[in-house]
Amino acid sequence: MIYKGSVIKYGDNVDTDVIIPARYLNTSDHKELAAHCMEDLDRTFVTRVKSGDIITAGANFGCGSSREHAPIAIKASGISMVIAKSFARIFYRNAINIGLAIVECPEAADEISEGDTVEADMDSGIIRDLTTGREYRTQPFPEFIQKIIENGGLMQSAAKGLIK
Repeated sequence: MIYKGSVIKYGDNVDTDVIIPARYLNTSDHKELAAHCMEDLDRTFVTRVKSGDIITAGANFGCGSSREHAPIAIKASGISMVIAKSFARIFYRNAINIGLAIVECPEAADEISEGDTVEADMDSGIIRDLTTGREYRTQPFPEFIQKIIENGGLMQSAAKGLIK
């Protein structure tokens, strides 16, 4: 699994309330959630995010409430992957469950800059900042997680009989 995109960068403790504000939780429409993704943190996000872009962030990304809406909004906005120093555990699991690729790599999260082009090979665990030429190593996705992400999430993988 290779992800390649331009980086949108955030800091520490990006919580689910700024990823998708509670006032939009009355919908499960993915396009509607994407339209409001990050709006309380970064009003420009929805106008500049492009399909395939990658978020880098600091520690504790996705902290706060355990809503699935947050990773859904990120994925539906076009983000292909989130690289952070660390993730809130429930956000991590929700992201995998809906098929959003996320990986912890503190060095990459610190050093990669806004606007850099990044390529992440999650079969090998190598993240390359194509803008600076720097390379970072992280744990590759286990095969079962790769299958879940490739198939669009846990429910889709189960429906296809790929997991039991």
